[in-house]
Amino acid sequence: MNTVNPRTRLPAVDRLLSASASQNLILEYGRSAVTNAIRAALTALRAELTVNPDLALPDAEELINSIAEKFHQSQVNRLRPVVNLTGTVLHTNLGRAILPTSAIERLAEILGAASNLEFDLQTGKRGDRDAAVEALICEITGAEAATIVNNNAAAVLLVLQTLGRDREIPVSRGELVEIGGSFRIPEIMASSGCRLVEVGATNRTHLEDFSRVINSQTALLMKVHTSNYEIKGFTKSIPDADLAALAHEYQLPFVNDLGSGTLVDLSRYGLPFEPTAQAALAQGADLVTFSGDKLLGGPQAGIIVGRRDLIDQLKSNPLKRALRVDKMTMVTLFEVLKLYLHPETLVANLPTLHYLTRPTATLHELARELHAAMVPALKHIAQVEIIECLSQIGSGSLPLERLPSYGLALQPINASGSNQALQALSSAFRALPKPVIGRIHDNQLIFDLRTLNHPDQILSQLAQLVNTLDSAGSAAS
Repeated sequence: MNTVNPRTRLPAVDRLLSASASQNLILEYGRSAVTNAIRAALTALRAELTVNPDLALPDAEELINSIAEKFHQSQVNRLRPVVNLTGTVLHTNLGRAILPTSAIERLAEILGAASNLEFDLQTGKRGDRDAAVEALICEITGAEAATIVNNNAAAVLLVLQTLGRDREIPVSRGELVEIGGSFRIPEIMASSGCRLVEVGATNRTHLEDFSRVINSQTALLMKVHTSNYEIKGFTKSIPDADLAALAHEYQLPFVNDLGSGTLVDLSRYGLPFEPTAQAALAQGADLVTFSGDKLLGGPQAGIIVGRRDLIDQLKSNPLKRALRVDKMTMVTLFEVLKLYLHPETLVANLPTLHYLTRPTATLHELARELHAAMVPALKHIAQVEIIECLSQIGSGSLPLERLPSYGLALQPINASGSNQALQALSSAFRALPKPVIGRIHDNQLIFDLRTLNHPDQILSQLAQLVNTLDSAGSAAS
């Protein structure tokens, strides 16, 4: 009977540390980290030996190599650039708006040095963080003042908590929207300490509905732009100017949450109309809130513009510090806003607007170029067809609008209606060095080309894709 403890077959920690393969790991990750990793690997092997004493053990080199691979995987940045071919321009899960080159270059310059983020170069004293972009926002929108927080939900929260805490705020039932990720206007109001007063009906709200609920406990009147859904049919909403006039009659602030928000009339570019911050202010809003990373095409931010006395109150709220943005947001937002001073070149320089306005002829030509290369490359893997498709803006912006586009439809060969081959094809594209993200629809992998900058983003990776799929096929057989 063999009474030898199987765990004695394991090498000692010191022996593994002294192995030549370990020296490079120690130089790169440190002796303590490598020692802990070796101990963890040996502990796992001991546990396996308890269950299976005859387990074939890796030699020292194999063990160190497996540890090295784990170190490598742990150091790989999980946030990676991808090719967005989903057909959604402002895709929340894929980072929403792509920044213009000017913003990226300026960001690198600022991050490589100290900056006057909260330092007034004229007085030599502490300055206002918002000053970096406030004047430019006011120049574009016509507002008296502005402030920036980390997203539009934070902007709404700050406004409500500052102006409406422990008081009532009437809102139309048709505007009690969910803005994404299960965040809803009623929940934001509850978090800010306000008491929501629902007025009107889901599809129809009248000015008298607001008039009836205004009392000494009313803090402000609020309009929430339903940018992420639309009610059609027997509907009625109150014009902004009428609601603003009612608020001012009772000496109350009128707050207009635009949600997505834009700084240009999109209809001039052949896109559906969306209310601008300038128009909201002109129609009587005392404060307007909107996003920075949706139709505006900038970084994630919540922008609040309006009356100076109200903005000053927001800035004095201790919550503002918790919601403030960093220098990266300030720098990139400023560079994006600068583009709006030159509307004649805005389409060329602002990626979001460029993608939204790309001519279908350009997309069709792109599809033909890709199709010509992909058909022979994937001849044993998938059928590739050029298709007409419809893109969407995304992130709750103009949700019912679709933009005519062109794309490619890939269907695995000999799939026999199985979803497994389709999922494998989609997975292989996602596993590329620069992952390519499409969408599966009607038993096909669809690549909408609206946001593809250059065909080489795909073509340069085709050989690796084919090798991956061929290897997977060989292993399966």
